Amino acid sequence: MKDEIFGPILPVISYTDLDEIIKKIKSRPKPLSLYIFTKTKEIKTKIVHEISFGGGAINDAVMHITNSHLAFGGVGSSGMGNYHGEAGFKDFSHSKGILEKPFGLEPNFKYAPYTNSKLSWIKKIMGN
Repeated sequence: MKDEIFGPILPVISYTDLDEIIKKIKSRPKPLSLYIFTKTKEIKTKIVHEISFGGGAINDAVMHITNSHLAFGGVGSSGMGNYHGEAGFKDFSHSKGILEKPFGLEPNFKYAPYTNSKLSWIKKIMGN
């Protein structure tokens, strides 16, 4: 349990104290994936909300990778980004938001100091 494992090996860590195992996992680099086996909703919710990991499954192992509708990828040193389906397309596409305004007169109501008259104009333009 000292290095990230890439291979057909499933490490299993047994525990008796949930908070102790969460603390142990969080003390190490963020895992690429995490598989939780439990019948208890509280345990599932606690682990999913308190531990940062790339992806995973509850009461199953590895099958999340085969579903193209689920994003797959790591966080931190375990990898970056999401792969599969729409998440992968969005992750590997660079969306660049650009605002372009034409040259011309700049309406002074956009800038401080704001007066009641300026507020009235802004409301009219915004449709309020």
